[in-house]
Amino acid sequence: MAQWKSPLAGYENAQPLPTTINPDGKSLYNPPGPLSKAYDEFPKGFNPNKNGFDFHIYYMQHSATESQYAKELHERVRREFPELRIYRLWDRPIGPHPVAQFEVDTFTPHETGALFCWLAVNRGPLSVLVHPNTDSAMRDHTEFASWMGTPYPLNSDILKVGIKPR
Repeated sequence: MAQWKSPLAGYENAQPLPTTINPDGKSLYNPPGPLSKAYDEFPKGFNPNKNGFDFHIYYMQHSATESQYAKELHERVRREFPELRIYRLWDRPIGPHPVAQFEVDTFTPHETGALFCWLAVNRGPLSVLVHPNTDSAMRDHTEFASWMGTPYPLNSDILKVGIKPR
């Protein structure tokens, strides 16, 4: 079992935060401070030789409706985000992915946030696996992964060390 470092490491001597409620009557007041470095750079642990995040947009290859939507979404992503790395449509399962998909890679936190927000309202009936790139493909695709829409079970055996993607 992994040992997790406290998320408060480095803040041991920080002033206590106020418990004041904002005028909305719900949220807590946070005193102004410097912006987090996470707005501009990925946290330690990311693989600097790769991109920051992979977005795998899944579609059921035997559904004419989903296949057409995926084809149109793929083109739209290429037009909307030409600075990103966008791979071809795979019309069959490939690697650990159990259905057809295409991949979009982001390289900065700003790109990651922009694509995530955009896909939240434009992905239609499709599901999206979002994962970081660290030093562990298995953990990236499972423990560190997030889903938009319905999650799919991955063929995680292929992610184990020594197994090459098909």
